[in-house]
Amino acid sequence: MPTVTATAREIACAFAPHGAEPAVHPHGNGLINDTYLVDLGNPPRPRLILQRINRRAFPEPELIMANLHTLLEHIRVRQRREPRARDLRFPELVPTRDGRAFVLDAEGGLWRALSYLENTRTFEKPDGPPRAAETGFALGRFHALVGDLDTRRLRDTRPDFHNTPRHLERFDRARAAAGPHPESEELGFCLSFIGARRRLAGELETARLKGRLPVRVIHGDPKLNNFLFDEADEHAVSLIDLDTAKPGLLQHDVADCLRSCCNRAGESPGSNEAVRFDLEICRTLLQHYFIALGDRTPFADGDLLYAAIRLIPFELGVRFLTDYLEGSKYFRIEYPEQNLVRAATQLRLSAEIELSEKEIKGMIEELVRREA
Repeated sequence: MPTVTATAREIACAFAPHGAEPAVHPHGNGLINDTYLVDLGNPPRPRLILQRINRRAFPEPELIMANLHTLLEHIRVRQRREPRARDLRFPELVPTRDGRAFVLDAEGGLWRALSYLENTRTFEKPDGPPRAAETGFALGRFHALVGDLDTRRLRDTRPDFHNTPRHLERFDRARAAAGPHPESEELGFCLSFIGARRRLAGELETARLKGRLPVRVIHGDPKLNNFLFDEADEHAVSLIDLDTAKPGLLQHDVADCLRSCCNRAGESPGSNEAVRFDLEICRTLLQHYFIALGDRTPFADGDLLYAAIRLIPFELGVRFLTDYLEGSKYFRIEYPEQNLVRAATQLRLSAEIELSEKEIKGMIEELVRREA
């Protein structure tokens, strides 16, 4: 969690109304951007989310801001044109008191503010089918809302983000440059697992290049803690952290959501034995996702959805291990070996998915056919 710096307090004032005395607090546990909750004091005013965009992850954060404006405006128009009794809400961009969209600090860091959705909460771990149903609804509804947004209107701020062969190339370079590391069971498992499955890494990328999968607007990081739930009834009300939205494959989004939701142990479990892929959560989430999405066309080839479900934890494991070998410069850590633990967790989850291949493929085929 980021510390509250003098710079954060100063920039919070730029987004606060005249006369307000903002109080700045660390917020959330994101691994990339620095995020703060800003209380604007008395009289009570709507709170803000203040964020400093990580230029290491997003070298051109100005493009992120342009994408976010395009995305939110498109969603507003869709929801105005097709009102529903229940729909998602999204944070709004908040300008500075002098009308600027963002502020640059002395180091070139880009700061922006968003409205805070009150009376909501996030979860770090799944608790079973009810939460899975709400998560599936929210992801499906998001994909439905942006389904007709021309992908050419969004800049790809993270090219090759789900290009697993490229991540393997970087992993190979990091491994060669890092030299010998202390031997451990976790590192040995990770290196062996990655080596045995390298040939599977290009399956989705090859299908995309051959035109077998349509490119659409995706969220890019739909892990469980990017969904907001109502504090009272725990219904899903929003999908946040839209900085990663970009042209991509729906299969990647669905698989990443399942990766996050179907492992009840979370991303840093206390033991390897706790890592499991929950098939009941998988079925429930997919069922409600397909209902909310409405369009089954992108999933006509169910084998490619299974391939994505297996691939995404593998890809993330490769990325965590690469960062570990590079000195943990990308993902925020709390102790030196954390990215190695994260890598092993994701690769073990991929192994669990392989063990359930027949069941997962069967439920995908059944659900796609049922909802078609």
